[in-house]
Amino acid sequence: MPRPTAAQLAYGSFTVIFSTLAMLLLSQTSSGLGIAVIAVSALALGLLVAMTVPIPKSRVVAVQKPAEVAAAAPATAEEPVAAVATSSRKAA
Repeated sequence: MPRPTAAQLAYGSFTVIFSTLAMLLLSQTSSGLGIAVIAVSALALGLLVAMTVPIPKSRVVAVQKPAEVAAAAPATAEEPVAAVATSSRKAA
């Protein structure tokens, strides 16, 4: 599994912190079970947000070797045309 990027860590952390605060303030719970449920749900939400942040793709540049370029190029060499003797009559 690749390491998370800085953007993933930042978005996930901010989501956990702000969603925990918002849920605690909105629910006004003071029981341990309620706080535990809110904390677990905030962590799950933060993980979901961190995993959905697009990961930048690395650029891959295709480099062809000279042999591959020659093989990939169609044969464009022209073959010489044999001279054909033609009889030419001159009009008198």
